[in-house]
Amino acid sequence: MKGKRGVESFRLRGKVGVMALRYLTIDFNSFYASVEQQERPELRGRPVGVVPVMAETTGLVAVSLEAKAAGLKRGGRVADARRLCPGIMIVEARPEVYIDYHRKLKDIIAPLVPEIEVQSIDEVTASLDALLSRAEAEKLALKIKAAISREAGHCLRSSIGIAPTWLLAKVASDMQKPDGLVILDDEDVPARLLHLAPGDIAGIGPNIQRRLAGQGITTMARLYAATMAEFRGIWGGVRGEQIWRLLHCEDLPYFEQKTGQSIGHGHVLPPARRNHADALAVLHRLLQKAAMRLRHSRLYAGALGVSVDYTDGTSWSERVRFTETQDTLRLTHVLNDLWRKRPGKFLRRTPVRLGLQLTGLIDLRMHTPDLFEAGTEDARGRLFAAVDHLNKVLGKNTVYLGGAHGATKDAPMRIAFTRIPEPEIEEIDRSYAGRLKKKEAKPDSPEPEA
Repeated sequence: MKGKRGVESFRLRGKVGVMALRYLTIDFNSFYASVEQQERPELRGRPVGVVPVMAETTGLVAVSLEAKAAGLKRGGRVADARRLCPGIMIVEARPEVYIDYHRKLKDIIAPLVPEIEVQSIDEVTASLDALLSRAEAEKLALKIKAAISREAGHCLRSSIGIAPTWLLAKVASDMQKPDGLVILDDEDVPARLLHLAPGDIAGIGPNIQRRLAGQGITTMARLYAATMAEFRGIWGGVRGEQIWRLLHCEDLPYFEQKTGQSIGHGHVLPPARRNHADALAVLHRLLQKAAMRLRHSRLYAGALGVSVDYTDGTSWSERVRFTETQDTLRLTHVLNDLWRKRPGKFLRRTPVRLGLQLTGLIDLRMHTPDLFEAGTEDARGRLFAAVDHLNKVLGKNTVYLGGAHGATKDAPMRIAFTRIPEPEIEEIDRSYAGRLKKKEAKPDSPEPEA
C-alpha cells in the first residue's frame, strides 16, 4: 500500500525505484486577459492589456499572450504599451469575474486529482496519490487541459508541470509557455534544469540571489552542487534546508503560509484626488473594508499602521498600538489621531499612494473585554454585525461611516498574489438575492405511495 505523499517503492519499467511523480502544478496562462478574451469574443486573437483603472499613466496588471508576443510585460505603463503595440485593447480589471473563473477552474480540476492546494488565483498544485508512470502522468495532464477547454472555454490555456516535489512541479510549469506540459522525473534532475537561472526557482528572490552571488553561486549548476549546509547559511535557517531537499527531489509538505498576521488594503490615488482631504477619505474607506474583514475572520486587532507615498518620492508612515478591538468607530478615532499628528513637512506634499494595515491580530477566543467597556463593546459588536450584514446583502457601502464620504467608489476589490478576496465579503453576497435572509430551499416533494 502506498502512503500519502510518502516515499514508496514500486516496480516500474522492470526495476524497483522511488515514485517520482508526486505533484502536478497548473499555471493558467495570462489569466486575467484570457478570461476577458473568453468573456468578450471581440478581444480574441488581439493584444489585450488589463488595467486597474482606465488611465494612460497606470500600469498593466496583465497582458494577453498576443501582447506578450509583441514584447509587452505586466507592469508596463499604458502609454508605453500603446507605443510598443499599436492596436492593443485596454480593458479595466473585473476582479469578481476572475474569482468566479478561479472557482470554476478549481471545480473542473477537483474530480480529476486527489487534493488541490491553491498557490494563487492563477496557479494550483495537486498532490498525486495514484501510482503514475510518466505516460499516465501525461495522460492525466492532457485530460485536465481538455476538461478546462471544454468546460471553461478554449481561451483558458494552461501550462502544466509534473515532478517529484511541489517546488519542482512549479518550476516545470514555468518552463514551457503558453499551453505547455513538462514532466520532470528523478532522472531529469538536474540535467533539464541547468539552463535556468537560480532566480527561476520559487523562493529565490532578489535578496537571496544577492546572497548566492556573494558565495559565487550564479548558475543552476553551482546552485545544485551547493551543500545543504551552504543553503542553511545563505537562507539563515531551516528554509534553506527545505529548498535544498525539494530541489533534490525529496518530498516535503508545502511551506507554511504566514496568513492572518495583518489585514490591510492599499490604493493609488488618481490625479484628480491627490490632495489631503481626499486621501483621508480614502484611508477611511480602506479602514472600513479592513474592519469588516477583521470581524468576518473573527479576529481582533491591536495596532493600526498608515503609510503615504508622495509624488516627490518621499513617504510617511506611522503605527500605533491599542487595546485590541474590532470596533470600526474606535479604529476611526485612532486613524484620525494618526492623521492629525503627521509631521508638518508632509502637509505641503502631494499624496499619491496610500496603505492601511491592522496588525497585532488575535483570535476572538483570546480576547478579554475591558471590565468597564464590556457593555459598549457588546452593543457596538451587534451594531457593526448588522452593518456588515446589510453591506453583504445589499452591496458594499450601503451603510458606511461618514469619514469615507466621497470615497465610497475608491479602493475597489483587488486580487493580491498572497490573497484571493471573497466577493461575498468585499462586494455583495449574491446568494441572498437582495433579501436579508437567504431563501430556504424547498424540501423535496415526497414520493407518491405505490
